[in-house]
Amino acid sequence: MNDPSSHTSHVGRTQVHTDRVDGARVNALMAALGQEARFAEGDAAPPLSHWLHFWDVRPPAGLGADGHPARGDFLPPIALPRRMWAGGRLRFERPLLVGSTITRRSTIRSVTEKNGRSGTMIFVTVEHILSDARGELIVEEQDIVYRDAPIPGAAVGSARQDSTDRADWREEVRVDPVLLFRYSALTMNGHRIHYDRDYAVGQEGYAGLVVHGPLQATLLATLAGQYGGTLVSFAFRGTSPAIDLQPINVCGKRDRDEMTLWIEQGGVQTMTATAQLTP
Repeated sequence: MNDPSSHTSHVGRTQVHTDRVDGARVNALMAALGQEARFAEGDAAPPLSHWLHFWDVRPPAGLGADGHPARGDFLPPIALPRRMWAGGRLRFERPLLVGSTITRRSTIRSVTEKNGRSGTMIFVTVEHILSDARGELIVEEQDIVYRDAPIPGAAVGSARQDSTDRADWREEVRVDPVLLFRYSALTMNGHRIHYDRDYAVGQEGYAGLVVHGPLQATLLATLAGQYGGTLVSFAFRGTSPAIDLQPINVCGKRDRDEMTLWIEQGGVQTMTATAQLTP
């Protein structure tokens, strides 16, 4: 049933998980991205490293047809067949330290329905508060979108809007199946659109394997850190699917203590973001 009012009982639902910031996972991600893998016990982990943790590992019987955990446990049992991470907003209070024990308290804040050109969409917003023994580390809002099945023959994506020429910084990244596999493994993300080409194309209507939204956001946050400084806040929104086997351009432009960031692929913008930086 897709009536959001039928899922109001899930609003306010909370779950708590505890994990340890694993230096091996952090360094493996940095290596996969072509960055220096140098993080040791006690070091501040790079922004968005918490997405490598708090794995939700289910037995085969606990998975849906798309490879995600079956619906109806913590998240509401929305029947729309496609779901993705649509965007999010994060505030960084203190860095995660490699080797430290962290707790994530997750609460469902809202369930809303929208109707767009691709059909019905239901958005679920989840708040995550990460903390350690000293208090809060990260406050995050995550937007998950559930969508109708693809309309046969309908185009998936946005109009061309090449704007790499206005970027202060631009880096080209090759997104191939190996990178997508490694990111899926490091985040324990079983969603088949990232590694099962037949499923991604035949069942969900994409042009190929889909580049993870969190992976794109990580590339943008890494760019901000390299050229801008320490992140205070970061907000991102997916605007069009990015597909494997085509390079993406990771772009940024700074204005004082703020950076405007975006990813383009073939002249199409796939993600936008803003970052607030330390003065």
